[in-house]
Amino acid sequence: MTSTLDSLNDWVEQTARLTRPDRVHWCDGSEAEYHALVNQMLENGDLIELNQDTHPGCYLHRSDPKDVARVEQLTLVCHPNREDAGPNNHWMDPAEAHAKIDALFEGCMAGRTLYVVPYCMGPIGSPIARCGVEITDSPYVVANMRIMTRMGKAAQERIEREGSFVKGLHSTGELDPERRWIMHFPEQLTIKSYGSGYGGNALLGKKCHALRIASHQAHSEGWLAEHMLIVGIQNPQGEIHYIAAAFPSACGKTNLSMLIPPEPYATNGWKIWTVGDDICWMTPGEDGQLWAINPEAGFFGVAPGTSRKTNPNALAMLGRDAIFTNVAVTADMQPWWEGLGEGTPAKDWQGRDANSGNGPAAHPNSRFTVSASQCPSWSPETEAAHGVPISAIVFGGRRQSLVPLVFEARDWTHGVLLGASMASETTAAATDKVGVVRRDPMAMKPFCGYNFGDYFAHWLSFDKDDSQLPKVFHVNWFRKGDDGSFLWPGFGENMRVLEWMLKRISGQAQGVQTPIGIIPADGELDLAGLDLDQHTLQALFAIDPAAWKQELEDIGEYLDSYGTRMPEKLKAEQQRVTRALDEGNPQS
Repeated sequence: MTSTLDSLNDWVEQTARLTRPDRVHWCDGSEAEYHALVNQMLENGDLIELNQDTHPGCYLHRSDPKDVARVEQLTLVCHPNREDAGPNNHWMDPAEAHAKIDALFEGCMAGRTLYVVPYCMGPIGSPIARCGVEITDSPYVVANMRIMTRMGKAAQERIEREGSFVKGLHSTGELDPERRWIMHFPEQLTIKSYGSGYGGNALLGKKCHALRIASHQAHSEGWLAEHMLIVGIQNPQGEIHYIAAAFPSACGKTNLSMLIPPEPYATNGWKIWTVGDDICWMTPGEDGQLWAINPEAGFFGVAPGTSRKTNPNALAMLGRDAIFTNVAVTADMQPWWEGLGEGTPAKDWQGRDANSGNGPAAHPNSRFTVSASQCPSWSPETEAAHGVPISAIVFGGRRQSLVPLVFEARDWTHGVLLGASMASETTAAATDKVGVVRRDPMAMKPFCGYNFGDYFAHWLSFDKDDSQLPKVFHVNWFRKGDDGSFLWPGFGENMRVLEWMLKRISGQAQGVQTPIGIIPADGELDLAGLDLDQHTLQALFAIDPAAWKQELEDIGEYLDSYGTRMPEKLKAEQQRVTRALDEGNPQS
């Protein structure tokens, strides 16, 4: 019988014959290896040293100007049956896809080093964790994977013990947008990416493995792989409740995951514990609860907008041992981006004069890569093999109107509908028009590795007699008034909304039933110290029945677009909420 090590060796040898590198390097994940890679990239210009007095161990990478974001139109999910990929994915027949991309890989690593990167998504000893191996010709990718995953010898040993791993093959190729593909083969647990060095296109453990492939694995094995943060909220009594929350990229996920309680919450003993800022794997425990891990070991965060005001914890962890991508720099080589609120840029993200009128100094999708353990609010439970129990799931998006600040689903099925119908404005994180509202179920539109109809049915399947499922909420920090200004202060003040959720979980808040869900009753949301008048408060929770009926009609059309794959139970729930709006009866 062929061992896993033999299988891995055979795959590496086959790939080397295809790509023809000058040398092959098996990564051990050591500190010495990392510094050797950094020095190599400093010498060849792939990295630029930042100010080592102010930012020790920090470096800047400037990517090709044509390679700065995800490319959804070139990202394929290749199931043998097109219907299994669903209309939510771009599809190609697996045989055709392999042939097309393998032709690009032919000889592409000549003159380069082929790096073999074994990694584990999640704590090495966790039964929820899964392993993979990425083959790449990019030392930048290797350095980032070391930060973002448990990479190296321990991961390879687990792979050899378990006998299963996700195969990822990546080459930067010529960085030609016309010769670029990111392909996923879920049944084969395989990823192939060519022609991009950008984050999610090249760090194959991230969106490619941890969401597109893992969501398919989760569907087959009875768990959930989600685009969610995980945060622990500790009350003055020392009790910690963990919530998982889904937001599209650049809509406040990282800020919420590292929230600092405002006064008087901090003085009264409230604390926030960061488990993860982007991806959450949840599995049912023996107690009927959902238990979650963050499969990542680092943060690949959006830099613009990060400041001492918006996210002081994020800024605090970026003072050392971080890789910055496509940010600007000051005259003394400190990283800079729009919204930082301090310093002055001298060179923009392409190395040009920052004051030459070429647009933003930092690319709107510029990033930082840093170890999660450097976050001041990092939770030791991040390394817990069993994960953390989830008390609430939160869905959110960027909506200027319609959606209240917070409301609660009346049950699990209603909660799945809230997630399935979530909509938000697009951001620079995807190569799409900015500011256009699109429906983005569970913030998984670019990341679900199979048909959304089957995905929603999978979510519904967790509602069993013996389950202790989390409460489900929806938030909207971005509602605006008639003058175009935000009605809610956001950032740290979001702690007040989280506290109301905990009151609902513990039965300390009754809430008010409405046709769309449960909103806070008068006095249940702590607003002490906030300059919010009654008119603003009413506007934050205003529910326009006519506008919501139109929204539910749009949701119904969206659900119908998945045809017979869409579960009837979810369509019935959409119709129930529509009737409740028609009748003005929250109990309908």
